[in-house]
Amino acid sequence: MYQYTAFDQEFIRLRAAQFRDQLQRWQAGQLSDEQFLPLRLQNGWYVQRHAPMLRVAVPYGEISSAQLRVLARIAREFDQPDADLFAQAQAAQDALQASQPGLTLAAPPLKWGYAHFTTRTNVQFNWIPLARAADVMDLLASVQMHGIQTSGNTIRNITCDALAGIAPDEILDTRPFAEILRQWSTLHPEFAFLPRKFKIAFSGAAEDRAATGWYDIGLRAVRSEAGGVGFAVSVGGGMGRTPVIGTVVREFLPWRELLNYTEAVVRVYNRYGRRDNKWKARIKILAKAEGQRFIDAVEAEYQAIVTHDGAPHTISDAELARVQAGFAVPPLAPANLPSSTDTASTAYQRWLTQNVRAHRLPQLAAVTLSFKRAGWAPGDADADTLQALADLADRFSAGEARVTHTQNLLLPWVHQSDLPALYAQARALGLAQPNIGLLTDMIACPGGDFCSLANARAIPIAAALTELFADIDEVSDLGPIDLHISGCINSCGHHHSGHIGILGVDKDGKEWYQVTLGGSDGSALSGPATPGKVVGPAFSAAEVPGVVEAILDSYRALRLHANEPFIATLRRVGHEPFKTAANGARLGEHRAAHAAHAAETSAA
Repeated sequence: MYQYTAFDQEFIRLRAAQFRDQLQRWQAGQLSDEQFLPLRLQNGWYVQRHAPMLRVAVPYGEISSAQLRVLARIAREFDQPDADLFAQAQAAQDALQASQPGLTLAAPPLKWGYAHFTTRTNVQFNWIPLARAADVMDLLASVQMHGIQTSGNTIRNITCDALAGIAPDEILDTRPFAEILRQWSTLHPEFAFLPRKFKIAFSGAAEDRAATGWYDIGLRAVRSEAGGVGFAVSVGGGMGRTPVIGTVVREFLPWRELLNYTEAVVRVYNRYGRRDNKWKARIKILAKAEGQRFIDAVEAEYQAIVTHDGAPHTISDAELARVQAGFAVPPLAPANLPSSTDTASTAYQRWLTQNVRAHRLPQLAAVTLSFKRAGWAPGDADADTLQALADLADRFSAGEARVTHTQNLLLPWVHQSDLPALYAQARALGLAQPNIGLLTDMIACPGGDFCSLANARAIPIAAALTELFADIDEVSDLGPIDLHISGCINSCGHHHSGHIGILGVDKDGKEWYQVTLGGSDGSALSGPATPGKVVGPAFSAAEVPGVVEAILDSYRALRLHANEPFIATLRRVGHEPFKTAANGARLGEHRAAHAAHAAETSAA
């Protein structure tokens, strides 16, 4: 893992000290709430539906065991709400649950003392009092963590493929470039107040596992005809109210020019992006509206940076080598840890198939720990689990883990011979569900349980579907399915890119949900990034599980064979059969049909 330089470390320490001073002045009444608002947001502190929310950056997803232990301490000692506030929040959620007629599958109760892994590899806490915020920032700084640019109209946390540096199909390890871009963009004075937030993602492999088409700038590693390595650059992707797939503006950008060209793109956006309407302020609106003129403006700006400014941010061989040194293969502990795992068991073999990926070093494997557990929202980990994760990372993965785009945690340096021992320990922690890439490996944002922007809750829907599809045999039979849930149109649950997407909407003060089908994040299975299509009018919360059941019942009836994926069947037969099934669904009748099918399968 990359280690901060002395400058980096001092920078983060001073930033934490600066925030402590700002907090103390606000508490003393020397700063108004309005004056303090941008200062706390610049450090990742929001105030949400019930309490403050802290967002911690995890650049390109890499996280150390030491950092996990600090997150565990924060969850245990600081993520503690006032008792009266928490009781009020729980009562409000209970009342909302009771107002949803027919929803018999209760949502998990609100929890505290935990962290939440997000789709953009950040970590969030939902209950830390602002009075304790400065102590938390000091703790984070002690392990090279912070909340800088996890909010605001700036360049946000930079992400990349969780398998970067270890994937067999890799063209280029993008982590060093993500780190160089992180250093360049952090508190960049020209880009501190962009028209809107700005997100960048890297993919370095033949398969795009970072959903780059959905980002403001997507950077995919490619080789030129001459064999040189660089990036295909797409600009203007985004979800939200207007889902747009990024347009490729450069088929090949030499790696040395990464910062110069990125600066050109962001300068053009900063100059021409709308500031009069935040719903039309993202770069996707500008790029789509201007088309070729936008691309021409970027190229002109880039040429000016190169010729007039002297290409000041060209990446040198020495700088790349310096940063790459931080991403060398770490010292690995001896292999062959003892284990009592029955390696011939169906459960273990299924886990190998779903949760273990090939590694570029044949003696190693990449293992995903599933944070899709009954009783927990997708991506949630309490203090004890975070501590146990740190221990697993030390024992099996050279002290390193990675937060994934799908709200799980990946161990990148596991000896093949240690897989049985890792499985046994992960299973004891409830993290060995063999569901990676399957229906119950769903993405879900915190939704209305916590977010003040949400129109509806996402967590109860995720809980209902997790309970309905608890049979791993059935989930395995259904095969790979991306199910994504968002609580509002801001799309933090990435519903647009789900094979099945669920979007919470407000209707007469009640929670309703739109269902979309056929979305893609750009992976090999899903094909080119594309937004899903709405299959009908909004459904009540009570109807959503039945709608999903009906869609999947139709899939089983329509697929050519057991190995034809859901997305392939959908594209072959079209949306109409699924739309008909969804619009005709009623929770009771489909639950009965679902139970009958399960009984028939079991008898067979």
